Amino acid sequence: MQEAVEVINAGAEASVVLVCEHASRDIPAHFDGLGLEAAAFESHVAWDPGALSVARRMSDELDAVLVAGRVSRLVYDCNRPPEAPGAMPAQSEIFAIPGNATLDEAARAERVKRYYEPFRATLAATIKRVDAPVIVTVHSFTPIYHGRPRAVEIGILHDSDTRLADAMLAVAADHTDLKVERNEPYGPQDGVTHTLKEHGLVHGHPHVMLEIRNDLITTEAEQQQMGEVISNWLRAALERPEMSDAMKDARP
Repeated sequence: MQEAVEVINAGAEASVVLVCEHASRDIPAHFDGLGLEAAAFESHVAWDPGALSVARRMSDELDAVLVAGRVSRLVYDCNRPPEAPGAMPAQSEIFAIPGNATLDEAARAERVKRYYEPFRATLAATIKRVDAPVIVTVHSFTPIYHGRPRAVEIGILHDSDTRLADAMLAVAADHTDLKVERNEPYGPQDGVTHTLKEHGLVHGHPHVMLEIRNDLITTEAEQQQMGEVISNWLRAALERPEMSDAMKDARP
């Protein structure tokens, strides 16, 4: 297991490749906690609470490989390119990140080399081993952001390739009372589709990003149930005729 990335269910046989970039809030000891106050470390700014457990359940349900980050996104956000300010943020929502405030180019480059590049390379290699890969990234979001409540419960996000998002939205509309929305609470304009673009869009692989409001997945039982529900949506979406054609086109 590498310091920056973990591959779960590596021998899986499904075409789905699950990704959880913000799976962990771990901050390696040599960063001295990035100078964070306790409230920041406990909050969603350090990771995506519940997302890894949901992704693990999906991995089991779908027999899908899962690539997960092993450090806090405050150390390096693996869903951001190195040049993005949010890759190593000095401020995240209401919290200052002192350990990122004075990073010079050498320090930034070291984090890229130590955390981003291994994650990126491992994900790329994992996708390459899968026949007709379908990339699904799993995230969670806070129900209150900058003091404003969010009504959306599940977001289905995409960049310029809408195929899998369209199919999942169509399935969800027929199978749930949850408030499911397209490109909410974030969208491409917020810089959140880096993994989709880097590993899906440029290669023509179908892909989608899932955002789950984290108050819906606070317990293990809720996380397991959500993983099952979304796995069922994904199965049904991939069985739609338009997705069957897309997956055939994706094969080399």
